[in-house]
Amino acid sequence: MGLSWGQKVTALAVTALFACSMAVAQQSTEEGKRKVKSRTNPQVSELARKMNISGKVRIEIVIAPDGRVRNAKALGGHPLLVQSCVDAVYTWRYESAPEETTQIVEFEFRAGQ
Repeated sequence: MGLSWGQKVTALAVTALFACSMAVAQQSTEEGKRKVKSRTNPQVSELARKMNISGKVRIEIVIAPDGRVRNAKALGGHPLLVQSCVDAVYTWRYESAPEETTQIVEFEFRAGQ
């Protein structure tokens, strides 16, 4: 038995609503994007290098008005890569702004780097 016509329409509407809400959330983080004045690259651990770990790490950061990173929270990524990324973003400095802002930072690692 398949889905009824009404169930299909409802599922499609829910999916479209979810996709639109995700696009708005991503757009709002991009609108308030502040420029980085100084950044440090994450130091990949020797274990991660030996294991040829690759992938993306996403970090949500809260930037204080003075440009310092006030808070960093991992949103995803391999556990052997996440901590070095969090440590690195805490050293970053951004341009000053009138209020605190939140941004998503993404790192990409390729095996052998």
